[in-house]
Amino acid sequence: MSTITFDIEVAGSPWEEVDEITRGYLLNRERDEAAREALPERMALFPGLGKIIAIGLWLVEEDRGLMLLEGEGDGETHDWGAVPGSKIYRGSEREILEKFWEISAGSRRSRLVSYNGRGYDGPIMTIRSAQLGVVPSRNLLPYRFDISEHCDLMEIFSFHGASRSNYSLDYWCRRFDVESPKGSIDGSQVGRAYREGRIDDIGEYCLRDVRATAELYRKLEHTMIPLFKGGR
Repeated sequence: MSTITFDIEVAGSPWEEVDEITRGYLLNRERDEAAREALPERMALFPGLGKIIAIGLWLVEEDRGLMLLEGEGDGETHDWGAVPGSKIYRGSEREILEKFWEISAGSRRSRLVSYNGRGYDGPIMTIRSAQLGVVPSRNLLPYRFDISEHCDLMEIFSFHGASRSNYSLDYWCRRFDVESPKGSIDGSQVGRAYREGRIDDIGEYCLRDVRATAELYRKLEHTMIPLFKGGR
């Protein structure tokens, strides 16, 4: 079975472009004033209120990556020097989603690996695809307690929720001597970087995340992963 790690980056919808009823609904959900004030910069966290601008993939066994990035493209993949051993495919949001589902359909026997992919990336990608009329080629949230199709490393470290605390990918990379994916931007800065036109920086950050996820997976592949159903 081959293994592909994946991650996405989302630019939240501008607050002023969100309809008044939805803004009021989101504000009413927050009891803390500081959280209310932070809402305009947190749109990417809400399903259906952001656009997917980058999808990073890393083929674990082959140790190479593919960045699907918003931008003008020619329908082909090209070598990308931003991250060694990687290629890039540029297109519209719809086109990069279609490319992801095409790759997923051709890799049905592959195990997908993520970090919080069940809690965020999978639902966001599936819902956003539906909004755009793109048909997903596989379920990114199969049976939770069988990791043969999708192994979410956050759930591995929390033992499917038995351990109540969750830690960041960066935290676990440092615990397992994996190079941290931290760079010039982080997830909280993606929206601002997108507005500034720093799309390549976002793509590089995303692909470094999936490469780090792949390296972390290798550390667990023969130690913790086999303890879980579908892990062998």
